[in-house]
Amino acid sequence: MHRLILSALICLAPAALSAAELQIGAGQKFATLRSALAAAHAGDTLTVHGGVYREGPLVIDKPLTLVGLDHPQLDGASTDEILTITAPHVTVRGFDLSHGGTGNLTDVAGIKVANTHHVTLEHNRISDCSFGIHFSKTQDGVIRDNEIHGFPARAESNGNGIHAWSCERITIANNHVTGHRDGIYLEFTTDSAIARNVVESNLRYGLHFMFSHRNAYRENSFLSNGAGVAVMYSHHVKMEANHFSRSWGSAAYGLLLKDMDDSQIVGNTFDHNSTAVCMQNSNRMTFERNEFRENGWALQVQSSCTDNAFAGNNFIGNSFDLATNGQLDLNRFDNNYWDKAESYDLNRDGIADTPYRPVSLFAMLVNRMPTAVLLLRSPLAHFLDQAERIIPSLTPDRLIDLKPAMHPHTL
Repeated sequence: MHRLILSALICLAPAALSAAELQIGAGQKFATLRSALAAAHAGDTLTVHGGVYREGPLVIDKPLTLVGLDHPQLDGASTDEILTITAPHVTVRGFDLSHGGTGNLTDVAGIKVANTHHVTLEHNRISDCSFGIHFSKTQDGVIRDNEIHGFPARAESNGNGIHAWSCERITIANNHVTGHRDGIYLEFTTDSAIARNVVESNLRYGLHFMFSHRNAYRENSFLSNGAGVAVMYSHHVKMEANHFSRSWGSAAYGLLLKDMDDSQIVGNTFDHNSTAVCMQNSNRMTFERNEFRENGWALQVQSSCTDNAFAGNNFIGNSFDLATNGQLDLNRFDNNYWDKAESYDLNRDGIADTPYRPVSLFAMLVNRMPTAVLLLRSPLAHFLDQAERIIPSLTPDRLIDLKPAMHPHTL
């Protein structure tokens, strides 16, 4: 056994000793990054000094570390993909990448990573590229602390800020993404962590994922994106402590859940959205300790959704708390705070002594006839709701919170 370990160390020693640092830039040994990439050996570090490098598409096909000093600029001259990585164990840190090309048949990116593993992209600034960062068929990658800015004026050629297709165990953290089609797009990407990103002012979705299971999304901010966040055809997803805000429009949502199963929506904040959460054909979802504040609709839940649990959430200042096209009797509402509930608490245990039906008659009317929203602040709307509460006849009689909270929950 000792001989085997010694033999392995002897074999690895030459590689460790041969690792070198190559200097690139004006007055350095290598004037161009392309020449340094050709001369480098696996394990080398390439230090690129400040300046502008217009060298066409560059390919990293061996394990290397690229470090930018004073944010050197890799300029694609609006014609090329800037950097392509096909080798494992590559790190790219501290670069500005700009003016990437576009493609009708291929996804052209500032940085493309394909068919590899253990690639880290950090502290880079990417602007005016169709796709910012594009991962495909990649495992154990890291995308963190990057600034990615698209140009909304080029909507027809704008791709996604961070795009991952058929990937596993990807970490996407602390990035700022603006001005792209979708801020973050994941498809067939599993067992990944998306945390503390700020994704704002993108043309379509701040976050869009499909067929992406067992992922965790924590402490992200999705702000002022065209249609909000859309999550589809996935299961065992956890969305925790995120902020969904300012998605306005007839087809805009803070969060759209379509064909989702066995997932958790916990501790999130939804404010100032046309619809905070819209659910379609989603089952066994848990909503706990979320705050819905000053949205048009807090929840739109279709009758195709079953066995979902809503507990300990706050509904404050929304025009309508809940809309549905069915009874929703297979879903559970328990101990939520509803600011529209008019109740009392004689034993002072913090739980209202009367149950609350969150679907109002006027909400049902607006759901069927949207133009009726013009009467939202009229005495007629108040009269209809009061009459329905006294003698329920049209609202779903089995959709009820039996133990509504008297005061907002501390989240």
